[in-house]
Amino acid sequence: MPVSKVSCYIIAFNEANKIRPAIESVIEWADEVILCDSHSTDDTAKIAEELGARVVQIDFSGFGKLRNEAIASCQFEWIFSLDSDERCTPEARDEILSIVRRNDPAGPVAYFMPRKNYLLGRWVKHSGWNPDYRQPQLFRQGRLSYTLEEVHEGFICDGPIGHLTQPIWQFPFENLEQMLHKAQRYSTLGAQKLLRKNKRGGMGPALMHGLSMFLKIYVLKSGWRDGRAGFAIAIGGFIGAFYKYAKLAELQNDWTEPTMPKVGKPDS
Repeated sequence: MPVSKVSCYIIAFNEANKIRPAIESVIEWADEVILCDSHSTDDTAKIAEELGARVVQIDFSGFGKLRNEAIASCQFEWIFSLDSDERCTPEARDEILSIVRRNDPAGPVAYFMPRKNYLLGRWVKHSGWNPDYRQPQLFRQGRLSYTLEEVHEGFICDGPIGHLTQPIWQFPFENLEQMLHKAQRYSTLGAQKLLRKNKRGGMGPALMHGLSMFLKIYVLKSGWRDGRAGFAIAIGGFIGAFYKYAKLAELQNDWTEPTMPKVGKPDS
C-alpha cells in the first residue's frame, strides 16, 4: 500500500510579519505547502516562495469560498489547514503524521485540533479560548467542504470526526491595533451575513448583543482569570458584536447625508 501524503494550505492576506514562522513550522515535513494568497500588497507571497511554498492567488469573496478553493489547490489525500497566525508544534506534527501514515479507512475522516493562544504577553487559559477548536484542521481530501458564509463559515463533513490532543500555537494579534482592525473587518462581513438571513439591526440589538458577548466571555467563560488578556478579549467580543448589528442597521436604512439646498446671495 502506498504511503499517504499530506498537503498543508495556509490562507493569507498581507501577513508578511507572520507568514515566515507559519510556513517554517510545516515546510520540512508536509509533502506540499500551498500559500493561498488573496493578492497581498506586501511581501507575503515573496516570502512564501523563498521558503519553498507554492503560491496560488485566490480572489476574496468570503472565507467559506476561499477555503473551498484552497482545498481544490491541494493534491494529496490528507489536508492540514493552518492559518498564518498559527504554528504547528513538533508534538502536533507527530500526531498528524501518525494519522496520515496509519491511514485507517475505518477511522475519522476529519479531526478537530486544539489551539493554544498567546495574547498580550501571556498564554490564554480561559475566556473560551482553551481548548480552542476552530474547525477540523486535518481531514481527508473530498470528505470536508465549507459553507459559503462571508465569515465564521461552517463546514460539511462526510464521515466521523475525531479530536487531536496535541495543540498548535496561535498568535492571533500582534497588538491591540490589529485586534481592533480584525473586529472592524469581521463585523462588516458579519453584518452582510446577517442581512442575508433577514435579521434586524439597530442600536438596541447592537448593545444587547455586545453586552451579552462581553458577559459570556468575561464571566461565563472565566475571562477575568486571564487578567488583561481576558479583559481585552471580552472587550473585543463586545466591539465585534456591537458593530455587527450597528452596521446591519446601516445596510437596512438610508443614512446618507441630506442634500443641501443651494446657498445663493442673500436678498438685498
